[in-house]
Amino acid sequence: MRIHQFACRDDNFGVLIQDPSTGACASIDAPEEAAVHRALKTTGWRLTHLLVTHKHPDHIEAVLPLKQDFGCEVIAPTKAKGVVPAVDRYVGEGDRVRVGALEADVWETPGHCADHVIYHFAAEKVVFAGDVLFGLGCGRVFDGAYDELWRALERLAALPDDTRVYFGHEYTLSNAKFALSVDGDNPALKQAFAEIVEARARGDATSPTTIGREKAANPFLQATNPAMKARLGMAGQPDAAVFRELRERKNRF
Repeated sequence: MRIHQFACRDDNFGVLIQDPSTGACASIDAPEEAAVHRALKTTGWRLTHLLVTHKHPDHIEAVLPLKQDFGCEVIAPTKAKGVVPAVDRYVGEGDRVRVGALEADVWETPGHCADHVIYHFAAEKVVFAGDVLFGLGCGRVFDGAYDELWRALERLAALPDDTRVYFGHEYTLSNAKFALSVDGDNPALKQAFAEIVEARARGDATSPTTIGREKAANPFLQATNPAMKARLGMAGQPDAAVFRELRERKNRF
C-alpha cells in the first residue's frame, strides 16, 4: 500500500491510498475537492474509490464533485444512507472492501456518531479510524453513546501495537495538553508530548500514530488502569464509566 496524507480545510487530514499492483486508488473521506485534486496531481494517481467513514459535512463535502470528476466508486456506511450523496455501495459490520488487491474489513464503530465505520487493512497493519481515535485523544460524542465509543476504542486497542492509525484531524497538540492534565506523570505521555511539540514546530503532521503509542500515552485508553481510576476518584468503577468521565472532562477543558 502506498499512502499519501495531506492537510485540508482548517484541521482535517486527507488521505489517498494506492495499490501499486493495479493502480487502484482510494480517498479516505472527501473533506475538500481542491485538496484531493492537488494530492492526486502530486502523486500522479487516478481516483477509483472513495471510502467514507461517517456523515459529518467536513468528511463528505467533496463526495459528489469527486464522483462527477472521476467516476469513482463511492462506498459509505449503511447507516449514513440518505446523507452521503452518490453512493454506489453501502457497507456495515463484517463487510469487506477492495481497492485493487488491497482488502479492508469494515468495522461499525458508533459513538462519535451513529453511522461511523472504520477501514482496517489487516495485511498492511493500517487502520483508517476517521474521528474515533485521534493522536492522544478520541472523538466527541454527538449522536452516538459513550458506551459505544468506548467499545470502539477497546476494539482498536486490541490490534497489534505496530498497527498504524490514520485519523481525521490535527488535534494532537491540544489533546496532549489535556492528557497531561489527567496523567502528567506518565513517562510515555511526556515523551510523546515532546515529540509532538517538535513535530508541530517543524510543520509536520502528527498522523499516523500507532496502537502501541496510544495504549501507552492516550488517557482515554487508560480507562482500564487502576491508577487512572484512583486519580479520578473512581477506584473500582467500570471502565466505561471512567472513559465517560475522561471524555466529559475533555469537553470542558
